[in-house]
Amino acid sequence: MKSLTSLQLFLLLLTTVFNLFSSTAAIGVNYGMVSDNLPSPTEVANFIKTKTIFDSVKIFDTNPDVLRAFANTGITMTVTIPNGEIPNLANEGAASAWVNANIQPFHPQTKIKYISIGNEIVLIGNPAHINGLVPAMRTLTEALRKAGPQFQDIKVTSAHALNMFQGLTVPSLARFRVDLTETFFKPVLQFHQQNKSPFMINPYPYFELNVMSNNIDFAVFRKTPGVFDPASKKTYSNALDSLLDKTYTAMSALGFGDVDIVIGETGWPSLGDPGNKAADMDNAASYNGHLIRKIVSGVGTPLMPNKKFETYIFLLFNENQKPGPLTEKNWGLFQPDFSPVYTSGALRDGPQPNLSNPGFDFEVKPGQPLPKPVQPMPAPPADNAKKFCVPKPEATDAQLQNNLDYACSHGIDCRPIQAGGVCVEPATVRSRAAFAMNSYFKSKLGVDSACDFSGTGQVTTVDPSYGNCRYV
Repeated sequence: MKSLTSLQLFLLLLTTVFNLFSSTAAIGVNYGMVSDNLPSPTEVANFIKTKTIFDSVKIFDTNPDVLRAFANTGITMTVTIPNGEIPNLANEGAASAWVNANIQPFHPQTKIKYISIGNEIVLIGNPAHINGLVPAMRTLTEALRKAGPQFQDIKVTSAHALNMFQGLTVPSLARFRVDLTETFFKPVLQFHQQNKSPFMINPYPYFELNVMSNNIDFAVFRKTPGVFDPASKKTYSNALDSLLDKTYTAMSALGFGDVDIVIGETGWPSLGDPGNKAADMDNAASYNGHLIRKIVSGVGTPLMPNKKFETYIFLLFNENQKPGPLTEKNWGLFQPDFSPVYTSGALRDGPQPNLSNPGFDFEVKPGQPLPKPVQPMPAPPADNAKKFCVPKPEATDAQLQNNLDYACSHGIDCRPIQAGGVCVEPATVRSRAAFAMNSYFKSKLGVDSACDFSGTGQVTTVDPSYGNCRYV
């Protein structure tokens, strides 16, 4: 066979690399703006297009300045409708009015791919939002169809937190919560199957640390012995694969394994409050660096090999006005001046992170025994139910009001501390904040870092329940 010249070898390599990247799933970024020091949307759009690997952006509202800035850039967008709009959008007239006001002026110059109705509504637990989601998705889809053929490719979805599984089990046996399987998840998945739209999830290994015995290395893709699923005989080298396969198994059990899964949010904070050992730059760089390589490679998961997941990393910028623990301000890949917070691999021509586990599986030579996995997957600490989160004595009312507002706007059912609720008395900021802080702490499965609240919270084993007000 005729040998190839250096030029021919170079062209062959170039073609191979191009085919690899052109055939992989999209990788995007969440663009949050809870900050007073961010560059203009036009500058952001230009930075993403010219400097980063991202080809898509997800925003948390229909900010017209942002939509206008991304016009004609070629970057696709996902826009999020706030949870409070869900009941209203079930009305045909309201859905059509929303499309006319928020989508028509910007499409097709702005490439809108998904409209996400609400965010993590099961976690927040408002019955009106949960019951209204599927009707709103149906009505908005019909409104897009009636608006014209140029809107037919926009898919409607909603992003879900991973508090949707029944109990703690291995990935191959996961099921949706029994109280919502028939009334919520089955209709949601039926909608997606009928409309060829994706089921969007927000898998955060950071918030699952307590479930995995605080195994940070497993959470951030570092090499570990792995975790074994005795039912499927699969070994998991990282937490994200486990969360994705749990979702796939629960969907398949209902007959919807053919519905695409899109990762709407995932990431890792680079800074936390004192005592938070998980939130640092090394862990963030390891998680997001490995994540980017995983998504680009299209390697898939143990139960979904070679599956390509469209993924949106959380978050583009650090947001200095986010309330709550210090971690909430430090999920960003970049500072407001576009300098990297750490090396993640998100810059197109920038440095690459030093990854300890680039293959995402075990490299075993012939005749070499497999690494001994953990059997079965670790359960949460036995004393988790005995831990509570309460304010520190020195915390001020202003600080506690911030904690209260943050918890109640991030997935906590605060009706017990509202008028007529069993925990409304005593009517002090400290009492109401204590209930909300503990509820937020429990929603994060009791991981200690969820009780930081910028140094104003503390973990205790003393149950603060009183009367009919129970701290669960």
